[in-house]
Amino acid sequence: MTKEEGINQVYGGGGHVVILGAGSSIASSIRNPEKSGKRLPSMDNFIEIVGLTDLIGEIPENLRASNFETLYTNLHNDNPNSELIKEIERRIQNYFGDMQLSDEPTIYDYLVLSLRGKDLIATFNWDPFLYQAWVRNRKFTKDLPHLSFLHGNVAIGYSKEDKRCGPVGMYMRQDGGYFEPTKLLYPIEQKNYTDDEFINVEWERTKYWLTKKSGTVRATIFGYGAPVSDVEAVSLLNNAWGTPDDRAMEQFEIIDIATEDELVARWEGFIHSHHYDTTNNYFDSVLGLNPRRTSESYFSHYLPMTPEEAFRNNNPVPRDFKTLKELWEWHKPLIEAEERKEAEIKVEEENN
Repeated sequence: MTKEEGINQVYGGGGHVVILGAGSSIASSIRNPEKSGKRLPSMDNFIEIVGLTDLIGEIPENLRASNFETLYTNLHNDNPNSELIKEIERRIQNYFGDMQLSDEPTIYDYLVLSLRGKDLIATFNWDPFLYQAWVRNRKFTKDLPHLSFLHGNVAIGYSKEDKRCGPVGMYMRQDGGYFEPTKLLYPIEQKNYTDDEFINVEWERTKYWLTKKSGTVRATIFGYGAPVSDVEAVSLLNNAWGTPDDRAMEQFEIIDIATEDELVARWEGFIHSHHYDTTNNYFDSVLGLNPRRTSESYFSHYLPMTPEEAFRNNNPVPRDFKTLKELWEWHKPLIEAEERKEAEIKVEEENN
């Protein structure tokens, strides 16, 4: 199959779910630093980077911890309505809330353009990078993946009145529908996602997309380490995906800096036999090698072709674009092929 044939190979079925953890935002900001130079923290350096160090002195010795999630859990268990917790929440919202993507194409720009409306990106991250990339690439194409924010997000608000989410601080209509900030913090032992209306909706969407009946054929985990503190989250994902025997044909992919052995051990509940791939670089993943054709590349493994022919089906996106316009121009033939396919289907439906 030639590169051009691969571009023109457009299937309607087969979904792809991508789940993002802190590693994806850290990778993106290392490649293209946040505009004001803000760093993305992990839970182990969170207190220092977000600027909470001065508050430590106010915390009783028996409640202190170097890991932020443990610290927050201790404080919440002691007094969930304390002024200290409110101040921590305010500072977190302020730190992440004014973050801005680099003007140059980031990994998140590549990511949202690599998928289509039949796909889903679900993120555990608070930062606004994914949403900002999604918004600015909508200027190029409306056929972008759906999004779910599994731990809330500083860029996303929720209107209980309308049961809808939207840009935080904005209104859905002139007479109301205010998008209130979403909940970000949960104590480790009490991550009951069904208690929060917005979070429950986000999880239900993600769980459905992971099920076999949704038609999803690929799942990618990008920078999410399945920490012990997220046992409930991993269990929800696993229950939706099913056992390895349930998903004997689907392909599971992990983008992470850990070794292959570590990753396979961590995600063994999702992997059937050899149906997995690992890489430590986004651009070496199926998202970077077959953008907007990740499902087609999956199905091509079941067509009568040699491994060499299948490999030529890859259409790797260049890594060095300096402007969004350059990135968009490269993706244009892919989107034009999708539009032609959609027009053909419409004509067929009208004739039948």
